[in-house]
Amino acid sequence: CRKKKKKLLSYQAWIMVAIKKRSRVPGVMITQTVEQLPPGKSTPDFTRKPMPATVQEGKKAFFKAMVSGEPAPTVTWGRNKGEIDDPEKYKTRYDERAREHILEIIDVKPDQKDTYKCFATNEYGKAVCTTTLNVISTSNYLKCVLCAVMTSDAPFLSVVVTRKKQLPPKKEGEIDPKLWELLICAPRKDYEKICLEFGVTDFRWLLKRLNQMKKEREDEQAKVVETLDNVKQIEVKPYGRAEFGFDMQLWDPNSAINLYKDGVMVPYCDDENSKHSLKKTETNYTFSIKDPQPEDAGFYQVDVEEANVLTTEFRVPAVEFVDKIKDVKAVESEDAVFQCVLSTPLNRITWSREDSSLEHGDKYEITVSEDKLTHTLRVKDCEITDKGAYYAIAGIASSRASLVVEGETFFLCCIHTGSTIKNKNSNCVVPRETLLNFVCGLSDMNANMGEQVELSCKLSSESSEGRWYKNGKPLTNQDGVTIIKDGACHRLIIDCCNKDDAAVYRFEAEGRKSEATLNPPKMDPDALGKFTKPVIIKAGENAQWKLPFSGGAPMTIHWYKDDDELLPALNVKIETSDSESQLRLIKCQRKDSGEVKIKIKNEFGTTEAISNLIVLDKPTPPQGPVDIMESAVTSVEFKWKPPKDSGGCPITNYIIERQQVGRNKWSNLGEIPGNSPSYKDSDVDPGRRYCYRIRAKTAEGISDYLQTEDIPAGVLRYPGPPAVPKVVSTSKDCINLSWGPPCDTGGTKIVGYNLEKNKKGTNYWSLVNQKGPITDTKYAVKDVFEGAAYEFRVSAVNLSGAGDPSIPCETVIARDPMIKPKFKDRNMKTFVVVKSGNTVRLNISFEASPLPEISWLKDGIPVPKHVTITNSDKGSQLLIPTSERSDTGIYTIIVKNIVGQESFNVEIRVTDDPKPPGPVELEQNIPGTVTLRWTPSPDEKRDDRLHYMVSKRDSFKRTWRTAADNLFNNKFTVVNILPGREYYFRVFAKNDMGLSPPAESPFKVNRPEIKRLNFESSPSFIVPLKRRTAPQGYECYMSCAVKGDPAPRVTWYWNNMSLNTNTNYHITNVCGVCSLLILRVGPKDNGEYKVIIENKLGTAESSMTLNVRGIYV
Repeated sequence: CRKKKKKLLSYQAWIMVAIKKRSRVPGVMITQTVEQLPPGKSTPDFTRKPMPATVQEGKKAFFKAMVSGEPAPTVTWGRNKGEIDDPEKYKTRYDERAREHILEIIDVKPDQKDTYKCFATNEYGKAVCTTTLNVISTSNYLKCVLCAVMTSDAPFLSVVVTRKKQLPPKKEGEIDPKLWELLICAPRKDYEKICLEFGVTDFRWLLKRLNQMKKEREDEQAKVVETLDNVKQIEVKPYGRAEFGFDMQLWDPNSAINLYKDGVMVPYCDDENSKHSLKKTETNYTFSIKDPQPEDAGFYQVDVEEANVLTTEFRVPAVEFVDKIKDVKAVESEDAVFQCVLSTPLNRITWSREDSSLEHGDKYEITVSEDKLTHTLRVKDCEITDKGAYYAIAGIASSRASLVVEGETFFLCCIHTGSTIKNKNSNCVVPRETLLNFVCGLSDMNANMGEQVELSCKLSSESSEGRWYKNGKPLTNQDGVTIIKDGACHRLIIDCCNKDDAAVYRFEAEGRKSEATLNPPKMDPDALGKFTKPVIIKAGENAQWKLPFSGGAPMTIHWYKDDDELLPALNVKIETSDSESQLRLIKCQRKDSGEVKIKIKNEFGTTEAISNLIVLDKPTPPQGPVDIMESAVTSVEFKWKPPKDSGGCPITNYIIERQQVGRNKWSNLGEIPGNSPSYKDSDVDPGRRYCYRIRAKTAEGISDYLQTEDIPAGVLRYPGPPAVPKVVSTSKDCINLSWGPPCDTGGTKIVGYNLEKNKKGTNYWSLVNQKGPITDTKYAVKDVFEGAAYEFRVSAVNLSGAGDPSIPCETVIARDPMIKPKFKDRNMKTFVVVKSGNTVRLNISFEASPLPEISWLKDGIPVPKHVTITNSDKGSQLLIPTSERSDTGIYTIIVKNIVGQESFNVEIRVTDDPKPPGPVELEQNIPGTVTLRWTPSPDEKRDDRLHYMVSKRDSFKRTWRTAADNLFNNKFTVVNILPGREYYFRVFAKNDMGLSPPAESPFKVNRPEIKRLNFESSPSFIVPLKRRTAPQGYECYMSCAVKGDPAPRVTWYWNNMSLNTNTNYHITNVCGVCSLLILRVGPKDNGEYKVIIENKLGTAESSMTLNVRGIYV
């Protein structure tokens, strides 16, 4: 009973001290078990918690965690559905280098799928965090692999079969939950488009609930996401990918980012060739779907850990292009129109260029027909920069066309012939209508009541007339307007503009037209200048804007603040009349500062004006942490960060207060300038501890204070000893050392280190860094003697001075590191050819430490005495002053030291120019071949690499060509001997030095000459002359084709008179085609034309009659 009572009392005592604390890492719970932490102590915490893992059955799983706390906490692991004390299944260890606590699951089984916990405990508290392990069974893994392979050409990085919590089904009469998810993640400008897709035509009543849901989602995201901007819904791009993404900064870069489709996790990787991929550029995340298909349609969501950051729906309607967009050519400043027809009605399609989507606005006009089948894009006022490719994208179908923008064209010299115009400088014929162009077209005009308005345009022709139209009806001077034509300029003047003059005006001339709109909404310049000035108020006051305007009704007025539309509410009052609109913001706060915009729209156009609201308030408190720059015997110096928000006014001063720890009184130390957020207190007592309050002061008031922790003053606290120095590398003249900082800094900043050395055999420690403390944790000691042994120790220096030195390092000798011999040159020659009598010189470079022994061998035995060997610490040289054939052999260099040895072989061949072979004999035993025999070269017995080369020359080509090479015998048969040609042969001896003089064949080979065919023939006509009729004044062309060998002589006759010397006729004969050209046919050209051809074998002739039309007898 006493034991139970004692246990109960201790439990009650523990319950009384259990303080819950929040960690900076999301998902970590900290419990403090003492009421107040001693100075320098802290509860355990996680600096990096273990990440969830998805592992295939049979593989290993790892959970890694990093913890902090003073004293260092003890880390243990657990799971919800069992124990982890089986050493054959679980192993725990600590990686000192990475400072990670690791739980290793050796052979993952499906029953190990669970929630795992990590505990960090010390005497002041406990920290707990959880993670999950998902196990993919072998059968499910194969299904995932097959699915990924079928949907992607690239290898995937992960296979996940996790499901996301499903959205509740839509209930009749309520809003679809998918609509809420899409609106939360979409920009405000897309609300109308998304609502129309769900059949919601008026979405304004949704905004209040939507804003509440959006705030809840932002609070959920703030746990894992620092910033989230530029969210883009899914869109099919011209290059065949569907993309969606956002700009995001994470609190923890290792946070898991998951992609879901219809609630099922989708595997993705960073390879653009895979089906689903993620491209990350700094803070931009872009997900893409390669080659989207109908089965890719669905509801896509992106989660970071458990927080949703993007929701988008990919719809793939069954639609095709019945009529695709066509290429368009437009003149600069004109409009260009692209139009397509769909097979299925769609509310909208995507129009885009190569790099961006196009939106309806001032530059682009996007319209849809009433049946939703015809979609049109109008590019207004084309410029040269508008040329290029344009795309129409409907679902996953797309159509491409090009826009060509040309400058204005002027025709300077034209000849009118009928209904066409022929340009003298080109051969093209263009329609007459293209002669006229607008040099300058009409432009939309802004006008107020009573003002004079002038519409003007300029044509490329001064003689062209035109007509003016108002809303499609012709205008004359009797309609209250003045029409003026001044050369190529045409003007329409309205003296006193009134409400009825608001219309669309058009000017037409010879089929060309230009339009402009008069009286879009316009603001009074004085009122506009006043409106655009910033409104500056103090917090709690009201802000008011008023702007008069003019323009044709009906008018639509919208007010915006930072691109969010303002709607009437308790603190937002909007009053609008026919001629002005007024906005009042009630009791503004500092957060209400920003851009205020009014947008006015009617059927003639849109205009807008922008102002700024600046709400002045007192600044926020200065920002910590407070850094102690100095804590000396007589002074304390510290610094801080300026306020995050200055309240709209510059910081003029900082107010400093001080309290001595243990007292209740706060003393005012005065004010310091606001440009330097630091303070040095020189009035301190040694051994005291102080606390300071810092306030920021501006013209609008004084901020709340930032309070520092206790700062000691006047206490000389020396740092502890650093870690033992480590030897990084050594050489005969330098020793490189490194060390770690001390665990105890003495409460102030470490300003440097002192390094001392002790030569082995002495008791004297000398300072290495004579010029001052070492600022880094590494140093190169160069004041050493080769072969001497040294010890080194290091001490830390803070503001109080140098602390105790560290433990000396192990004895280190100043010498080069031990290196096994190795040859430096990787391209050393293994075969060298030298001419007899020349010098042989081989240079071999190597690296070895200590200095090696070097020996040279020739064919396995020491080199002869006449060979000179020269060695150094970096290489060796072999020298043969005058080489002989007996020096041929394989030379080996062996480099050896106590670490190891290395060898290298070089074959040296000493030879001379070869002597020619003996006489060449020829044999002709088989038709078409010749066998050559020759006497061996005298050098054949002394040179085993000597061989022969055969060259031949015939009487037809008369050039020497190689018939055979690398012959190691004294006979060779030449084939393909052609009859009737004379052949000559040469035989060369060849070795590593080159070729010998040739041995030539003594006679030639003759073959009987074959009788040639006789191709001579008498002349004849292949194509004779034909009868022709030609109009008077035009050219006439007549021709025929002839043959014969030798080529026949051709003579033209007109009425039996020779024309060959008549310059009025152009006569040609090209490859047997005989032509006669009469440049201008006249009455005298009537008659009979005849061609006579003849050579030594005969004669032939052909005639025809030319009739000239237009001759009346």
